[in-house]
Amino acid sequence: MSDRPQTPLLDQITRPADLKSLSDAQLTQVAQELRQETISAVSVTGGHLGAGLGVVELTTALHAVFDTPRDKIIWDVSHQCYPHKILTGRRDRIRTLRMKDGLSGFTKRSESPFDPFGAAHSSTSISAALGFAVARDLGGVVPEGLGDAIAVIGDGSMSAGMAFEAMNNAGHLGKRLIVILNDNEMSIAPPVGALSSYLSRLYAEEPFQELKAVAKGAASLLPEPFREGAKRAKDMLKGMAVGGTLFESLGFSYLGPIDGHDMDQLLPVLRTVKARATGPILIHVLTKKGKGYAPAEAARDKGHATAKFDMVTGEQKKTPSNAPSYTSVFGKELVRLAAEDDKICAVTAAMPDGTGLSLMAERYPSRCFDVGIAEQHGVTFAAALAAGGMKPFCAMYSTFLQRGYDQVVHDVAIQRLPVRFAIDRAGLVGADGATHAGSFDIAYMANLPGMVVMAAADESELAHMVATAAAYDDGPIAFRYPRGEGEGVDMPEVPEVLEIGKGRMIQNGKRVALLSFGTRLGEVRKAAEALTAKGITPTIADARFAKPLDRDLILNLAASHDALITIEEGAVGGFGSHVAQLLAEEGVFDSGLKFRSMVFPDTFIDQASPADMYEVAAMNAPQIEAKVLEVLGVASIGEKRA
Repeated sequence: MSDRPQTPLLDQITRPADLKSLSDAQLTQVAQELRQETISAVSVTGGHLGAGLGVVELTTALHAVFDTPRDKIIWDVSHQCYPHKILTGRRDRIRTLRMKDGLSGFTKRSESPFDPFGAAHSSTSISAALGFAVARDLGGVVPEGLGDAIAVIGDGSMSAGMAFEAMNNAGHLGKRLIVILNDNEMSIAPPVGALSSYLSRLYAEEPFQELKAVAKGAASLLPEPFREGAKRAKDMLKGMAVGGTLFESLGFSYLGPIDGHDMDQLLPVLRTVKARATGPILIHVLTKKGKGYAPAEAARDKGHATAKFDMVTGEQKKTPSNAPSYTSVFGKELVRLAAEDDKICAVTAAMPDGTGLSLMAERYPSRCFDVGIAEQHGVTFAAALAAGGMKPFCAMYSTFLQRGYDQVVHDVAIQRLPVRFAIDRAGLVGADGATHAGSFDIAYMANLPGMVVMAAADESELAHMVATAAAYDDGPIAFRYPRGEGEGVDMPEVPEVLEIGKGRMIQNGKRVALLSFGTRLGEVRKAAEALTAKGITPTIADARFAKPLDRDLILNLAASHDALITIEEGAVGGFGSHVAQLLAEEGVFDSGLKFRSMVFPDTFIDQASPADMYEVAAMNAPQIEAKVLEVLGVASIGEKRA
């Protein structure tokens, strides 16, 4: 305990109700101690630091003013929920964040009644808060009761269409609903777009307080600076567009901008809103991501996501890498191709660093587009770039591309437009858990007519696939690759363009063929070594393509082996299902082929290290070996002898 911060007041808080008896000055102290405890905890676990530090005062004030869990605080994305977890009875477990069997790095309904709605993707909070507000007014019953619904949403998340869809609906329904716009001028990357510029203009000069709608003439209840601000704003801006025009036109009363680190502003405003709000209201709060911790404030991403770090210096404890990351291989290969072809361009949704496009943005800024947290728009934008004669690479995490799926179908696939989908974070990703797993893209892409779907077995294969995608103009093409480091293989000097729909043989063997799709190939090789030691030498092939399938390769493997096993890092309905369909249609099963498909189990796998998650999924080398023995009947023979 000696290296932990001194937190005498925070030590007395076991649940939010304990904050009610404290003075405003003491609440300010609780916030300071909460900041130190958050920094200390994340230094041990790693995780999302900057977002939480930016909302420490806001978190404290919300829990002090409102009555959680009856009142529902819904954190958008919920990267910023660590201080909330500390205040809501989970402090004793906070140093298990993002670990196996530990606290989730996001809000999670099954973890606590103080997490009324789970989140990890952006822009869902206002829709959820409106749902709670309507459920309350319709007499819905939940164990904790239904009170106020408060959505806390960042300015980056406000760039997504879903936030505006929800606000438009909320304004129409007119229900009492509180939206707090946590404006830190930053999501993960700097925010983009007209909304961001609009918010900047609201406080570019002297911040003013526009209180007319919310206080209903009760501005006198507010502290002196607000009263003066409200009057000055009305006088100054009569006949002009007032700050909240955009939000008021959607049916929201607008209040702000206010300083989100000043408890003397936050507490009275929240109390006034709680006492007087009738319909939907938006409180515009200015905060700083990484606030109060110098290394985070100084970082370009404000300490968005960190490994374990030294609390004093902020230096992260990352293990040195032996191989390049898949993401960096994609980024470098794209830049190499862009240098040769001025039609190559790139689109990402608020993740230029995460998807490896920062190098492209630096080298060819006019051909690299960050569209903000707007995957639907990003996919359709890429489709029209392709229709306009460009060669767009749409780089998104598998889990985020799900948000643009209708556009993949309607705007890309049906029109056979050559959009290149670079699908990062394929498979199980570790500490972010089920919300960020790339489990479904093989299935949801490979069932689309005309879509080419590839998966890289290692970093060298990824380089070939980037080159293949750049050269392919006959329709949409997708390639998937995981988070983390490659296998440490030699990289090609000039990647080759692969023949579409052709896999490759890795080793020839007998009796059983292992057909791998993606980066489980390394585990397949390990399993084969163990099997060879037992006198069974499997054939190994790398499919490379889930769509179109290499029919000749698959049918030859089926014809020359007793058993065929497919292995993929994805849910049921993907590569293995397509192989089974082919074998069934060709009548292969009629002659007795033993076939198995190793896919993710039909569950959402909780956070752990990727190796542990693949253990749960039964897809590491020992389980592949066991599957071969089981299919060949070797395991049962051994049992009978025993």
